[in-house]
Parts: sequence; C-alpha cells; structure tokens
Amino acid sequence: YFNVIGSDPDGRLGEAPRPELREHGRISAACFDAARGITKGLKIRGTDYKTADGTCIRDYIDVTDLVDAHVKALQKAQPGEVGIYNVGTGQGRSVREFVEACKRSTGVSIDVEYLPRRPGDYAEVYSDPSKILRELNWSAKYTDLEKSLKVAWKWQKLHHNGYGPTKASF
Repeated sequence: YFNVIGSDPDGRLGEAPRPELREHGRISAACFDAARGITKGLKIRGTDYKTADGTCIRDYIDVTDLVDAHVKALQKAQPGEVGIYNVGTGQGRSVREFVEACKRSTGVSIDVEYLPRRPGDYAEVYSDPSKILRELNWSAKYTDLEKSLKVAWKWQKLHHNGYGPTKASF
C-alpha cells in the first residue's frame, strides 16, 4: 500500500512514532510534530520535480480504507491462493498540497524548510487500484485529505504522549 494517513475515527488508534524514528518518518507524523511544537518545523525535500508545484506526487491512503481493504482480502482468501493488490486511492497529491492540508486541518502555521531532493526519488508515485476494484469490489472511500488529517489531528491532541497516559496538553 501507499502512504498511510489518518486515525481510527472512533479514537482508539493513531500514529505515535518512536522519537528516534521521527526525522525519517512519514510526512503526516512530521507535520503533526511540527504543529505540536515537538520539532521546529517541517523539512521538505525537493522542489524541482517536473510536477505542477515542483514537489513530489504521492498517493495517501486513509488507514480506515486500508483496514477495509484487508477485511475484503481476508473474506476472499482461499488456501493456496495469493492475491497481490495495490491499495491506494489512485490519485496523486503533491507534498505541498499535503502540507497545506495539514496546516488547515491543525489550524497551525507550520514553518517549512525546503531542502534539495533525495537522490533517486521519483517525481510521481501513486497506485493503480483497478485490480482490487475488479477482484474485491474495493475502492477508497476516505479520499478527502483534509478530513483524514482532521481525524488524525484530533487523536494527536488527545494522545500527546502517544499511547501513554491520555490528556490534551495544548
């Protein structure tokens, strides 16, 4: 699957990366760390790709859709058969779009530092979910980036210490 975002809408699960993984973690965790003041801002690598705004295009899949895809796959599973699927939205969104959606979702002005691109990074990477639609009748339902980030932000605010004691602290 592709870049997982969001949290459980019922508030049971969310993203809580270990501190040592923060610098090289996913963009959603990095955005939330910057919004919460854990880091001084967000570092974006690459603004010179051949895309509309110069940043990478990626496919962001809401964790709720990812869970649903797994359930559909398990329902169809047969002994001795292997199913391999692209689980994504099939839509590419730029890193800059993602950051702006994160800013709107959190209501926090996040400082962004633009750095040179990473060697070997592709300009665009997104799924082709046609096989999973055809074989499992599955497609992503939670494709509104900002809504997914709002759900995740709510979890972040209630779980300032990850899975430690629950409290809102800002």
